[in-house]
Order: sequence, then C-alpha cells, then structure tokens
Amino acid sequence: MQMRRFWPQAGGWTLDVRQYLRPQRVNRQLRPVLLIPGYCMNTTPLTFHPSGPSLIEYLTEQGLEVWTANLRGQGDSHSPRGAGDSGFRDLALVDLPNALAQVQRGTESQQQRVDVIGCSLGGTYLYAYLAHHTESHPIGSVVGMGAPLRWPRPHALLRTLFASPEFASRVRVSGTRRMAELALPLARRFPKMLSMYMNAEIVDLAGLDTLLATVEDPIPKLNGEIARWVKSQELVVSGLNVAEALGRIDRPYLCVVANRDGIVPLDSARSAAAAFAKSETLLVGDDEIWFAHADLFVSRPAQERVFAPLADWLIQQHR
Repeated sequence: MQMRRFWPQAGGWTLDVRQYLRPQRVNRQLRPVLLIPGYCMNTTPLTFHPSGPSLIEYLTEQGLEVWTANLRGQGDSHSPRGAGDSGFRDLALVDLPNALAQVQRGTESQQQRVDVIGCSLGGTYLYAYLAHHTESHPIGSVVGMGAPLRWPRPHALLRTLFASPEFASRVRVSGTRRMAELALPLARRFPKMLSMYMNAEIVDLAGLDTLLATVEDPIPKLNGEIARWVKSQELVVSGLNVAEALGRIDRPYLCVVANRDGIVPLDSARSAAAAFAKSETLLVGDDEIWFAHADLFVSRPAQERVFAPLADWLIQQHR
C-alpha cells in the first residue's frame, strides 16, 4: 500500500493529511474517501488493527483511494499557539474544508466529489460543515461511524464529565496518553472496565499498547462547547442549529452504529440518520456478539461486520 503525506494550511495550523492507495488495484472511477477521526484521537485506529487488516487496508484492497486528515490537536498537525482555544467552528469550518480541498488537489480519482467518513466526533465535525454548506460542498456521500448529533439520553458518566460548561472549558489536561499507558495493566486485568468503550471478548488486548498512540489531549474550548451541547441536546455552531440544517442535504448518508455503544448511545448516533433526507442505518452487533464504540474499528469481527458492508455501500453509490 502506497502512502503520501500532505501539509495544507488552515487558520494558522499545518494539517497532517495522508493519501493511501494500492496502485495496482485502485479504481479511479470511484470517488476518493476521506476519514476524519474524533474526540481526543488521531488516525491511528484507522491504520492499525490488532488482529487483521485495518479499515484503511480493507478499503484500499477494494480499490478505493483513501485519505485521512488529522485536524488541529490531532496527530502531527501543528501550530505555534496550540489548540487550547479551538472549538467546533475551527475544526468544522476551517480545518475540514481545507482538508477536503487538499483531497481534491491531490486525488488520482477521475471524480470531482469526495466521500467522507466521520468517526465518532469526526462525524459531528462533518455534520457542522455540511450544515453551513448545504449547497456549496464537494461531498458525494456521507458516513457517520458512532457519530453523535443530538443527546436525548447521554450516558450518566458523560453527563457527569460535562456537567459544567464553564469548568470544562477552563480545565487543561496534558499527558493523557501517559495516563492511559499507566492504566493499561489494570484494564488488561479487569477487561470489564472497558465495556463502555469496547467488548474485550472480541478485541485482541495484546494490541492495546499500540492503540494508545491514538490518544490526544482534550481541547479546553471544545470541551466547554461539548458540555453545552450535551446539556441542551442540540448542536449549535456559529449560531446555526446543525440538525435542522442537515435536512437540506441531498447526499446519501450511512449511519454506522454499535448496538451497545456506551460512548455514543444508539439514540445519539441514530439522530443523524433522522436528520438527513436520504439515510440508511447499519446496526452492528447482536445479543450474542455485542459491539461497543471502539469495536467498530478494532474488533476481530470488524472486517466482516463493519468494513465489508461499508465498502459495499460506498461502491454502490456509483451505480
């Protein structure tokens, strides 16, 4: 698999954007696919799987040209002033359009539009971008993977962590990855601790140390905005109600949701499917093999239950 890196500029930031493809397999009749990571994470779990091909490896094997974008505060994206004063507007309305423009400039596809997959909060950034660009956007189809829009019944822990918008926006936390490393032995000993985030019975826990490279420090301003969003249930970015505006988007939307996601509950993920005019839902997991948030990307059944139907759906949008 071939990988190339690009460094587009966005609001004083240099973004870390990467292109992945298999030269002998890529189908240039298909649109390029851009993946956006979510809260306190970078693109690591999209390129790594502890027991099989990663999401990116799987998609490129199907002939798709795949791109990833680390927005501000993620991966190797950098700025002299740091990301502490960044919020939804910066990520969704400054960084994301610049990442999309880089894909359009660098793609080997013969198509002009870009399919975009938003992972967790990365999907929320995508929703906010589309809400502000209902007519003027280059997106062909939209996928949200465990991506919240509304919060009708947030998990009790989420309500506690984001109980005070003022407090959330003032607290600066650093060394998050190191703290996760210190907690890893305990998580391996008591895997049920992870149940909000993953089903330890279907994930190779030996690979968790590599996945720790995905962890990023939270952004204070963004935390405050998330807290206000959870309290009000409605996402408002730059004065615009995002859910209401999405009804004007005519692009096909696929909602991928885990049946026992403790981070983004079913109602929160499905709220995006209700907002789009054209939507389908892929519910992953059942009573026998249940899926939580991270299982969509790193579980042993992910290739069969998530990656395969996702790739099929993306390719079908061209037929």
